[in-house]
Amino acid sequence: MNTSQSHINTVMNIVGRHATVPALADDNPIHRSWLRCYNDYGLNPSSRHRMQVESSGKLRERREQHARYLRTARAGMEQLYAQVADLDYVLMLADADGIALDFLGAQATDSPFRAGLVAGANWHEQTAGTNGIGTCLAERRTLTCHSSDHYYAGNLDLSCAATPLYDPEGELMGVLDLSTVTTTQSRGNQQLISRLTALYGRMIEDANFIRHFGNRWILKMSRNPALVDVNAEAMLAFDADGVIVGANSGARAQLQLTVEGVVRGSLVGHSLAAVFRNRAGDIWRLARGTEADDCGLLETWTDQAYYGTVRGPRRGTASTSTNSAPAVPGNVAELEALADNDPQMNQLISQAKRLASRPFNVLIQGETGTGKEVLAKALHQASPRAAKAFVAINCAALPESLIESELFGYQPGTFTGARSRGMVGLIQRADGGTLFLDEIGDMPLALQTRLLRVLSEGEVLPLGADKPIPLSLTVIAASHRKLREQIAAGQFREDLYYRLSGATLHLPPLRERQDRAYLIRRILRDEAGALGTSDWIAPQALELLLHYRWPGNIRELRNVLRYALSMAETRGIEIADLPAEVRDAAVNAALTVDASPAAATTSTVSDEDQNEVGGGEDQHLLSTLRSHHWVISEVARDLNLCRATIYRRMKRYGIVVPTQFC
Repeated sequence: MNTSQSHINTVMNIVGRHATVPALADDNPIHRSWLRCYNDYGLNPSSRHRMQVESSGKLRERREQHARYLRTARAGMEQLYAQVADLDYVLMLADADGIALDFLGAQATDSPFRAGLVAGANWHEQTAGTNGIGTCLAERRTLTCHSSDHYYAGNLDLSCAATPLYDPEGELMGVLDLSTVTTTQSRGNQQLISRLTALYGRMIEDANFIRHFGNRWILKMSRNPALVDVNAEAMLAFDADGVIVGANSGARAQLQLTVEGVVRGSLVGHSLAAVFRNRAGDIWRLARGTEADDCGLLETWTDQAYYGTVRGPRRGTASTSTNSAPAVPGNVAELEALADNDPQMNQLISQAKRLASRPFNVLIQGETGTGKEVLAKALHQASPRAAKAFVAINCAALPESLIESELFGYQPGTFTGARSRGMVGLIQRADGGTLFLDEIGDMPLALQTRLLRVLSEGEVLPLGADKPIPLSLTVIAASHRKLREQIAAGQFREDLYYRLSGATLHLPPLRERQDRAYLIRRILRDEAGALGTSDWIAPQALELLLHYRWPGNIRELRNVLRYALSMAETRGIEIADLPAEVRDAAVNAALTVDASPAAATTSTVSDEDQNEVGGGEDQHLLSTLRSHHWVISEVARDLNLCRATIYRRMKRYGIVVPTQFC
């Protein structure tokens, strides 16, 4: 039996074995790739792989999209290639679609593999099978794809080492790959090449990170003080308010955000104080450090220790300042993180920014679960009161028998069972800060009268006390009820309403928001970070969540994602991990939208016109569905058709979605 046939038999044996016990492939990225190639992409390992190469025009467009990144990366590529130039290696930089954008290496023509080791070659796994670039993109990890690791028998003489590259925002940008077409390299040698590739990949990432955040402050960290400035293990970019705006791969892997003692997810959008025990002034002194004092010891809340140094913004940029230190409190980062591209939320955030520094009481109206307390906390953080207390009270949750003593406090011996030293009420604890009254519409009328006196007089009288205590108080109230209707029904005091509603902010329900995908991904990162699991979600699962109506709004979304992550454990969320009721309701909603008369008229090309195109339409549709991993919305966009038309054609041609995508 020749080598090629033996390899094909090996691949088919592995695929067949894992078809019955898929879990066997969990610890082997090469076997996982073989399963994807066979089951998801329909590739035959015995077929002759024909390399796809982008046209010069399309390659030029791709390169223009990443022009700055390529300029930065080229310097690192040249340094890396100098290390292996005598070993007959080819160095490629591919984008997130697996297209090689840049190339270094001899242009020899004595090997059939050279057709693929050029700029413009498409090494995505679904077209090229298991290989360094494509499998690195799928697995998002540094890996070696040596000889018989490849899916196609025709690639057995190819050996690759690849490492993923991330952009400054943490999104997968592409792959750095070193490949050779000689058979002299052993797997052990290729492991060393893999480590070298990973090292230079991180150098390219970090150089691009520094370029991207050139107008921000950059904190470099290392456990070795001698290397902190030249070879940082982790880097954070932050603005003049001390808010983290960027984290490189090292920081995302090593540092953890701690909120109220609980480890959370994404670092971006939070203050440096949420990561480090050090005071803001300590880090600012690093930014002004002299040659003799430019490196300091930093301690995280998770008891990690680093030496750090701070690089200031480039001269001439907007953030450059020699006299202003970062200030942790009083920033708008939490407000800005509430939304992405939703017009209603963007208008609300713009209003909130202006109101935050004003001495106004604010009323937040919105359905249950829309995030009223989150908005209230963001308003507090954006206000001059950020360093003071934020006291939240759920007026619907406190028993009526206790609410008065909890709110106003009491003197010693006021009633049976009272604490011997008395108690400071929640209202008094909010002195100088922000008092958040959630579900204010459920407060009993008698207590509404006492609260009105507190707001109008600026003082609180604890139970059993003779002398009131003066307060400096700002109130943010919230309710899902229509308070004006309650006023008309005699259930809410009109004068209290006007005291509370110096300004009113209306939170839209989640089903009306255009940035649902942003919210899903942001909350998913937070929840995955808290659970210590992957925040990956299958495109098909994401599309179902986008179709769901979310009657419980953001609170329901968070619960659904938490459930799905628990079901998925560490592999990331698939459709099967979603709660059945959410999955079924979302499918029905998607079918309703796609089958509606309005959807059927959105296509710019009619069904009749398409039928005239003739032969091969079924194969073209099937190929397009596979290339987009059966995400119908993406297929419809690619073919310039509406989703209803895609579903009708699938039914006409008998095309059925594979089980793993259902």
